[in-house]
Amino acid sequence: MWGFKNRSAKAATFFGRLKRDVRGNTLAMMAIVLVPLSALAGSAVDMGRLYVVKVRLQQACDAGVLAGRKNMVSSGTTLDQGSIDQANAFFTNNFRAGWLNTNTVEFVPTKTSDNQVQGTAKAVVPMSIMKMFKMPDVTLNLTCEARYDVADTDVMFVLDTTGSMACVPEDSTSACSTYVGNAGTTTYLKPSDGSTSGNLSIAGYPGSTAYYVPEKSGSRIAALRAAVLSFYDTLDAVKDSTTKVRYGFVTYTSTVNAGRAIVDVNPAFMVGGSGSQNWSYQSRQQTGESASSSTQYYYGTTQTTCDNYAKVRSPASGYNASNGTATGVASSRSGTTCTVITTTYTPKWTYGQYAYDVSAFVSGTAVADTTKNNGLTTRWQGCIEERDTTTGATSFATANLPPDLDPDLIPTSAVSTRWRPMAPDIVYDRVNTPDYSTGDNTSLPSLGSAARMTKGYVSCGKPVQRLKPMTRDDVSVYVNATDFRAIGGTYHDTGMIWGTRMLSPNGIFASDTAAWAGRQDPNRVLIFMTDGDMAPSSDIYGMYGLEQFDKRVTGGNYGNTTTYQNYHNQRFLAECSKAKSLGIDVWVVAVGQAVTAQLTACASSPNQAIYAGTSPDVSAAFANIAKHVAALRISK
Repeated sequence: MWGFKNRSAKAATFFGRLKRDVRGNTLAMMAIVLVPLSALAGSAVDMGRLYVVKVRLQQACDAGVLAGRKNMVSSGTTLDQGSIDQANAFFTNNFRAGWLNTNTVEFVPTKTSDNQVQGTAKAVVPMSIMKMFKMPDVTLNLTCEARYDVADTDVMFVLDTTGSMACVPEDSTSACSTYVGNAGTTTYLKPSDGSTSGNLSIAGYPGSTAYYVPEKSGSRIAALRAAVLSFYDTLDAVKDSTTKVRYGFVTYTSTVNAGRAIVDVNPAFMVGGSGSQNWSYQSRQQTGESASSSTQYYYGTTQTTCDNYAKVRSPASGYNASNGTATGVASSRSGTTCTVITTTYTPKWTYGQYAYDVSAFVSGTAVADTTKNNGLTTRWQGCIEERDTTTGATSFATANLPPDLDPDLIPTSAVSTRWRPMAPDIVYDRVNTPDYSTGDNTSLPSLGSAARMTKGYVSCGKPVQRLKPMTRDDVSVYVNATDFRAIGGTYHDTGMIWGTRMLSPNGIFASDTAAWAGRQDPNRVLIFMTDGDMAPSSDIYGMYGLEQFDKRVTGGNYGNTTTYQNYHNQRFLAECSKAKSLGIDVWVVAVGQAVTAQLTACASSPNQAIYAGTSPDVSAAFANIAKHVAALRISK
């Protein structure tokens, strides 16, 4: 018995010691949990790989469809091969086959029914650690889509239509000047704008003779016409059916043909638009006559015969329509001798600033031209003289602009806030003459004469087009119209003032650019196109009158051409700054000539001032602007 107990005690002592001995337990436990730990770690590693591959695959898919959409040709229901190639190239560059051991990588770009690019991407990701647990390879499938989003947009084209636009883009400044100087001009009859409302007689003075510089083959203005349509086509291809886009046009030289646009908003915004009212012009008035006579004798005549000599000639009343003179014939008889005296009367004119009632002009009525006394009438062609400005200013504060530069100022009864009709037929510049303040010269032509119009001293081109939805045909009709012609001098401030005014959300045309019902405010884009530097002349009659005598810009501090140019450049830059302060996105395209410091400063950013040296470059520039107006983004 004692022996059994002794053996039991010994056994208990062994198992007790074994129980109390923990050496090596960790190894055993690790052996037990190694399998689940391996599965857990492998899962984390492989899941991490799957996540990284999926993110990269999505990025590559997005890059592919963006490239495909950017290069897509709009025609057809399937994606063109060029866009497919671009999409595949961008996908491949962003996701290389074999990356993280992936295989069976596929990418298929397609065109959607709403003109966007959709892509499907696939990649097989083999498992690494989880292969030990018989985990199969994982196939990742995803989709992506790129689209151009065009917000509601108002586009105002401000287009230089001066004489140099008849040259080709490759012409140098000197070569173009020589051509314009020697080419002469061609005539055309101004058309009606086809409107059925408002005053057609101020829609460009239909039926009147106008002049333009003959265009060279491949001219700048021809390139401009094609470029505007290229812009339209590019933007139209990327917008969806719900996008609202309005277009407007300002063609500028030394003035703009904005009369009809103003009168259609409110005739009272013009001086003379609400009744009899005067505006002063550099003109002339008759202050007497000079007379010269010749005498002829007839012998052996009867009294009746002598009297008939006087009857077959004009009496001394009225003036000849062709030469502005009057002829009087008197006869007398003494015995059988008849004396016939022929007297030619030439009007004497006093030149200066004279006030005229302009209400008839604004109403579109033809009025007698009293500066010629030849029975002719004159009518308003629609071009305007600007509101008051700060004379002699070389800098302007955007927050405190004079009436001419303030696009938001609504005219009041004050003449300083209202526009005035240009009247070249009654304006005389008295250039290269003696003192004509009281002269009697009858050959001095008005600024509205053919002799002055053919030289571009006055130019009144195509009426501006207020913002409105336009079809491609509408745009084509505008830029290919008979009166979309090249003539006149370059005044960038003129174009910029009116482009900003017609696009401003606060001025007299605010209703044109207001948000569509239930929609956000439109993006506002101004595209300013010119082919040269500012080139004002004190001899040109334009938006600020006749500077040589009116002195509205310089205040008499003309100095020299460079000084005068600076006055207008400062107005141009002030209006550019105002446009940008109104949230207008300004683009500048310089055709054939360098992008000047002023043009670069005018653009919303330096890369928005574009040089176009050839005709294809002009279209490419406009198309590129259209692409930037549209926002390319990933939609899925």
